Amino acid sequence: MSSDRPAPVGAADRTDADLVAEAVVAVPGVHGLHAGVVGEVATYLPGRRVNGVRLLEPGCDVHVVLEFGAPIQETSDLVRQAVRPLVGGPVDVTVEDVVAPGSA
Repeated sequence: MSSDRPAPVGAADRTDADLVAEAVVAVPGVHGLHAGVVGEVATYLPGRRVNGVRLLEPGCDVHVVLEFGAPIQETSDLVRQAVRPLVGGPVDVTVEDVVAPGSA
């Protein structure tokens, strides 16, 4: 299992992908972002990548790891609501994994 929290980025270096990642992990029940089976879900930036967020025109794909007990449909809907204003299009949410409460 691969679960990522967004890496801290200086305010001047934040991109749309960083804003999306921050909004996603702020949703209750989301443990982190997931880069996919072979790391294919990411936004590539100079010198770094934002795992679990793939920006599209329009919208984006978001791959997440949920905390055990978080209702899948409701949490996915909350992720969409948090991200949609940032990307101006459809937001596809894929739940890649579920972790036990208190997992690092």
